[in-house]
Amino acid sequence: MAGVDGEKKSVLEMVQADGADEGCVTFVLHEEDHTLGNSLRYMVMKSLDVDFCGYSITHPSESKINFRIQTRGGVPAVEPLRRGLNELTDVCQHVLNTFQRSVSEFRSQQEDVME
Repeated sequence: MAGVDGEKKSVLEMVQADGADEGCVTFVLHEEDHTLGNSLRYMVMKSLDVDFCGYSITHPSESKINFRIQTRGGVPAVEPLRRGLNELTDVCQHVLNTFQRSVSEFRSQQEDVME
């Protein structure tokens, strides 16, 4: 996403209160909506290090998410976020591969029927 001067705007911001520990952070994800928010929240909540994970859409006309993570045991909130994003990418890749394989199988069956 280009800014006013053609510079690229950050997709992810980290918002942390002064004096707060690294385990309590709000991340702002720009140009995203419930599709990523709910899926990512599910993946992050699977971690045993996470006490709380939730997100909110600031306003229906804005496409950004406030994504909050609170961890236990001194684990930085960035770690479960990174792990959740990686796991979500793996799941999406698996779904895509399965879909493409099924489409190929269907097409080959259709070709056999036509012959």
